Amino acid sequence: MVELTIDGIKVEAPEGSMVIQAAHKLGVYVPHFCYHKKLSIAANCRMCLVDVEKAPKALPACATPVTNGMIVHTRSEKAIAAQKSVMEFLLINHPLDCPVCDQGGECQLQDLAVGYGASASRYREEKRVVVAKSMGPLISTDGMQRCIHCTRCVRFGQEIGGIMEVGMINRGEFSEITTFVGEAVESELSGNMIDICPVGALLSKPFKFTARTWEMGRRRSVSPHDSLGANLVVQAKLDRVLRVVPFENEDVNECWISDRDRFSYEGLYTEDRLAHPMLKGEDGQWREASWSDALQVVVHGFNTVRDQFGAEQIGGIGNHNATTEELALLARLMRALGSENVDFRLRGIDPTFEQAVAGVPWLGMPIAELGQLDRVLIVGSFLRKDHPLMAQRLRQAVKHGTQVSFIDSAADDPLFPVSGRMTVAPSLLPNALAEVLVALAQAKDQPVPEAFAKVEPSPAAQLIAASLSSGQRVAVLLGNMAVGSDKAGLIAANAYAVARSASAKFGFLTPGANTVGGYLAGATPGKGGLTAEQMLAQPLKAYLVLHAEPAFDSDNGARALEVLKAAGFAVALTSFKSAAQEWADVMLPISPFTETSGTFVNAEGRVQSFKGAAAPFADTRPAWKVLRVLGNLFQLQGFDDETSESVRETVLVSGIDGRLSNDVTASAGLSSKREGLERVADVPIYRSDALVRRSQPLQDTTASQAPHARMASSTLAGLGIEAGTAVRIGSAQGQVVLAAFLDDTVAPGCVRVATAFNETLALGSGFGQLTVERA
Repeated sequence: MVELTIDGIKVEAPEGSMVIQAAHKLGVYVPHFCYHKKLSIAANCRMCLVDVEKAPKALPACATPVTNGMIVHTRSEKAIAAQKSVMEFLLINHPLDCPVCDQGGECQLQDLAVGYGASASRYREEKRVVVAKSMGPLISTDGMQRCIHCTRCVRFGQEIGGIMEVGMINRGEFSEITTFVGEAVESELSGNMIDICPVGALLSKPFKFTARTWEMGRRRSVSPHDSLGANLVVQAKLDRVLRVVPFENEDVNECWISDRDRFSYEGLYTEDRLAHPMLKGEDGQWREASWSDALQVVVHGFNTVRDQFGAEQIGGIGNHNATTEELALLARLMRALGSENVDFRLRGIDPTFEQAVAGVPWLGMPIAELGQLDRVLIVGSFLRKDHPLMAQRLRQAVKHGTQVSFIDSAADDPLFPVSGRMTVAPSLLPNALAEVLVALAQAKDQPVPEAFAKVEPSPAAQLIAASLSSGQRVAVLLGNMAVGSDKAGLIAANAYAVARSASAKFGFLTPGANTVGGYLAGATPGKGGLTAEQMLAQPLKAYLVLHAEPAFDSDNGARALEVLKAAGFAVALTSFKSAAQEWADVMLPISPFTETSGTFVNAEGRVQSFKGAAAPFADTRPAWKVLRVLGNLFQLQGFDDETSESVRETVLVSGIDGRLSNDVTASAGLSSKREGLERVADVPIYRSDALVRRSQPLQDTTASQAPHARMASSTLAGLGIEAGTAVRIGSAQGQVVLAAFLDDTVAPGCVRVATAFNETLALGSGFGQLTVERA
């Protein structure tokens, strides 16, 4: 630490830090544009010039290291004159169009121009004009002539997003920020460029010209899309959500959010939004009904099934993005009716997984610790798309020496250097872990487990083992694909064995916003109960489905639709008509996360509650209230809660720390390779839940383009098929016709076909054998 004086106040700052950081520590504001605490130092706006004693001229506070005894003046005559001169230059080419600029009211340049700008410009020459660039459906560049060349967006792409998609061309006043050869910006974190742009050069294309910032109310919320639980600020006007921006929380999302978090609100008010309770008539036609009539139909339907066939013929299916309160009441309702058939894990298809993991699976560490690990092994995860901000934390860690290895079935680029990688068919993921375990045992002169006596580790496995054994802070993490696999129990057992051998922490990235909360709420089957997979494999007589779109949210969507249609009575608590109108008998409109109060428990076990940011749309009601009223109408005990907080306390009354456990009790072992071609099914980032699937800006991105049949060159050669050829993909469930696509990141002998699309629905399960032939 060194001691310096800023504006007469002594302060200590770490050696090597900058003057602007020491000033901020004191609470002294230094005007700036290009400086951002999460980005590298550029020092190209010069707005932060300060007066340093014994220096012949003003120095940039963001690029001047602190020294012992340094005396700095940020408000001296010399500093103010320098700052005003810089402001004059910055405004020379600026169009000064604040009244028509969407950044007006929250613009750094506007604010600082009031303090440091002159009342009139001395510049009389022609101002430059910059043509708008196409950056895709999310970012507008219509105001690019407002750019002050701070390069925050360029540095963000390189350093945080991990990919340089925008850069600067030309020199001097002719400099322009642009994309490469007119390509769109496709990073899953691109919307953060809008936030960090200090002027109105980069704007939100969906929000543009919708409202002024001072017209909107603000409410803190939590993202429902992945297990990070990013903190949000939801902004609404006249009870309509118009924008979502990040709320800074260093322990969770830092100051970033993913594009999925930022733009999913565009799906809230589509024509598909369910506005009123709907009943299906005997003629198959839907008609609107009052809440009273619709709930009476639900009660009569379930009572009839219970009386005629028994309570075991009733099933309750939730979803990962339902709140803890909603899932708790769903489980409470099912059990009060006499059924243990309740589950929210729609993609979990391995019945042994529940027995393999003793407690509530979680990350196994605080999210902030991801950046402090020095060795990481990630198994079965499309990391960048499944958990974009966790990938970002690891990206920063890799810059400081962390080694990250992957065992997967498709070698997606995480946009950071990978230490080791094994890309194998989904059925061979347990065997790849076995190879790493044997390599670890050999490196440490430990006995090889008897089950793996004949396993010979490959060079890739030895490389991963060497990486893990050389670390002090090590973690083995299971991703969404691993947990959703039909061999999830075996993968967990082998990964747990690897973690123990490497003295590593073991954890689950967890697939949904409230996966941990769903376990805590008891929304899993009790003794004799059926899992969601079992409920959707053979039809029950009655279903209550909460927040789920079974066609796209379950592993085998085609079969789920058939089973639900064959049920005697099906009730959907949903926000969208098309999510249920094909199979339901009653549709009840319930609130998405922006219109209800509730709690999500993220992957690290952090409990985060939120309130609604806008009034419920039309006749929509919060799902927890609907479930509570249903309990009252059934005349059941335990449905007297008046607030969502009351429901939450019943779940969390004894705390959660003692309930979180990643201990795996199953025995490690080997699996056998499936015959023929295997399917590798990813859930694209903007197809992950009902809300993002209805956000048109997100659906217009490249990440949501129609799926292809992706195969490695060796696989295509073995089939005698060329890339671009139309092929017929067949499974045990059905067949589809797609274009073949050369993709050498896919494991040999596999076909990567995305799920959660209508075009691939007929293929059924994401795990299984496929056939491929020319169409």
